[in-house]
Amino acid sequence: MTEFEKEVVARVAQMRGDRSLVDAAKAFMSASTPPKYSYNFFWLGRPIIQYPQDVVAVQELIWALRPDLIVETGIAHGGSLVLSASMLALLDVCDALSGGKVLDPAASRRKVVGIDVDIRAHNRAAIEAHPLAAYIEMIEGSSTAPEIVDRVGRLARGYERVLVCLDSNHTHAHVLAELEAYAPLVTLGSYCIVFDTIVEDLPKSMYPNRPWGPGDNPKTAVRTYLRTHPEFEVDSTIDGKLQITVAPEGYLRRVR
Repeated sequence: MTEFEKEVVARVAQMRGDRSLVDAAKAFMSASTPPKYSYNFFWLGRPIIQYPQDVVAVQELIWALRPDLIVETGIAHGGSLVLSASMLALLDVCDALSGGKVLDPAASRRKVVGIDVDIRAHNRAAIEAHPLAAYIEMIEGSSTAPEIVDRVGRLARGYERVLVCLDSNHTHAHVLAELEAYAPLVTLGSYCIVFDTIVEDLPKSMYPNRPWGPGDNPKTAVRTYLRTHPEFEVDSTIDGKLQITVAPEGYLRRVR
């Protein structure tokens, strides 16, 4: 660990005990959710419905973990898929540069697989037309359907480092089913990131016309899952570092 990295660890530990900072972050999340603040950003031309802090956190994890497969549930406009694809492409470029090799990006073994129950035609067309499309495979269907789970499981065979991101239907039952289906694909030391655990910490009025809310959401699913799956632990240092995040208690690291 470098001296700067040690400084970061110390700062994060101090920040977690800073009540005014923690309260300010919570207030911002409460104030920014109704006007859809997270809908304002793009990644390489595609809308990415995330807070910038979580985008940076995903970037840091992908760089550190160097996955060869990323599995994502929930596609929407495809910004998250393109983020993952761009990071996989950068890993390929860096590998080629450091190894003095010629790179064919269209032939990379690294892959991001996106699953969505309804891939809108215009979004599919835009993603397939993106320069990084060679890194992306899309599967339409329910992420919890046995045939989809089986298909992704077969696809994941042979990959050495797998990262999983869950960001589709946010009800407790659906997220818990996704965890049971896809968390086992995560390799040792890698992560299963569960987005929108923040729902538990916000009032029901924040999510009108949605089936999820306090008591029925990704965070309640994570807590239930962890009770019987000690191979995963919440990486609380990420929460402390980000402060503003839609995934508090949602960065799950496989420790055994």
